[in-house]
Amino acid sequence: MAHEVNLTLHTKLVQRKDVEVEVRKDGDLLGDLLISQGTVDWRPKNAQRKYKMSWTKFSELMVEHGKREEG
Repeated sequence: MAHEVNLTLHTKLVQRKDVEVEVRKDGDLLGDLLISQGTVDWRPKNAQRKYKMSWTKFSELMVEHGKREEG
């Protein structure tokens, strides 16, 4: 059940090139998280298309459905 997260950084400031985060569970690829200035995108394994969400919507989703960390 361990998740492995691999991060590819091209720069400290996200401008023209997305930050790519590869997410694996038990060695199997779940998908890639693509972080850009305007959106956060999820590309599932073997998918040709990605799911796109604005940062505002992502914030709302996390507050509504994320588990709040205490402390």
